[in-house]
Amino acid sequence: MTKKPQMIQKEEQVTQLEAWLKENTAVVLADYRGLTVAEDTALRSELRKNDIGYHVAKNTLIKRAANNLEITALDEYLNGPTALAYAADPVAVTKILSKFAEEHKALELKAGLVDGKFVDAEEIKALAKMPSREVLLGRFMGSIQSSLYGFVRAVDAIREKKENGEPLVAAAPAEANAAEVNAEAPAAE
Repeated sequence: MTKKPQMIQKEEQVTQLEAWLKENTAVVLADYRGLTVAEDTALRSELRKNDIGYHVAKNTLIKRAANNLEITALDEYLNGPTALAYAADPVAVTKILSKFAEEHKALELKAGLVDGKFVDAEEIKALAKMPSREVLLGRFMGSIQSSLYGFVRAVDAIREKKENGEPLVAAAPAEANAAEVNAEAPAAE
């Protein structure tokens, strides 16, 4: 018996949804009910600019794909119109969706997955407040760079002392204090 074209199409959609769930670090479910066509187009455009996928799918197909991957935490959030946003960078996808949801109250963040772990809407909003990957890398590189500058200055100071014939190690504070005390003490008669 051959499969009906609709069944083949649904199986292909489930396979694609499974791939998105597996291949991306972050997947966020959103209810887009009430967004105008212009607002939805603006959201899609912003997501596309940031290499974030966005797809509207039937809840039963999303549930089937998730359950095929043994993900059941999303089941209770699969009601009403559902869109999936997915990306490799969890901070980027959550930032864009959270900002858009604040500006357009019709977009409601439902839940999602980050690194395969379930996150609710509040956790998505908290993740959105984190600095982006680029900012964190910049801060990390800045701290490494400043440490290297300090190291280079210390090595340069040692080189200068060697060139000037100065001792590289100063007298220990305890020895210096003892010398001062001996110099100040009256001579015993």
